[in-house]
Amino acid sequence: MMLYTVNGAPAYCYTAGKPFDPAKPTVVFIHGVLCDHSVWALQSRYLANHGWNVLAVDLPGHARSQGEAPASVEQAADFIVALLDTVGVPRAALVGHSWGSLIAMEAAARLGERATHLVMVGSSYPMKVSPALLDSALNTPEKALKMVTVFSCSTLAPPSGAGSWVFGAGMALGRRVLRSNAQINLLHRGFTACDSYTRGEQAMAAVQCPVLFVLGEKDQMTPPKAAQTLVNAARSAVRQVQVVTVPVGHNQMTEAPDATLAALRDFLAQAWL
Repeated sequence: MMLYTVNGAPAYCYTAGKPFDPAKPTVVFIHGVLCDHSVWALQSRYLANHGWNVLAVDLPGHARSQGEAPASVEQAADFIVALLDTVGVPRAALVGHSWGSLIAMEAAARLGERATHLVMVGSSYPMKVSPALLDSALNTPEKALKMVTVFSCSTLAPPSGAGSWVFGAGMALGRRVLRSNAQINLLHRGFTACDSYTRGEQAMAAVQCPVLFVLGEKDQMTPPKAAQTLVNAARSAVRQVQVVTVPVGHNQMTEAPDATLAALRDFLAQAWL
């Protein structure tokens, strides 16, 4: 782990037990709403042991990171850029899940040639959240968390998940992250940030690196068809675009860890022109 002071506050980055090596390429992992760095456990550890610097972040105000929790995709993207500047990373691959995918895209747009790859896992645009769910997130967050966790799962214990209980693990993580910030309702703030983001096509048009979409075939939170606007925007910019669909729901990294890792590994390994 590493703690960096970003915008005046400690920011936690999981490095999978490896020291930062300026000679290696860097990949930044960005979590979604009411999550933290741990959702990338398998993917971050593999890459850290196969030639990459890994910075799996806790966004500000989440889990082990302090500072003001971002209220928008744009604010979170500013944090990612500031983190790279603080660490002294000239170029990096950006990988994000759900809300984190929008943050990764927005950050890649701002970084320009400094972004080497963009990976969007469980993404959609617009990433609208129903008024009923926003209200529940604000007033009955435990009920909203349960609802979201149910919709995010395509199975309770995936065969490839080493016997893990996806629903139980999701509930435990959500509760832990929610309780990590006594001042801000992170569930409501994150969902509001997703719902209010309107720069998707503009941001994708500004991205200069190859793009990979990893989508869940059974995803009820961000169905594959809801990512098509961004897929089309990326392709219309004459950019290298790959779309990989895995046969699970919204918890791609947990329900299909090997398939998600394989897609990510192969994409990062390619010598893009």
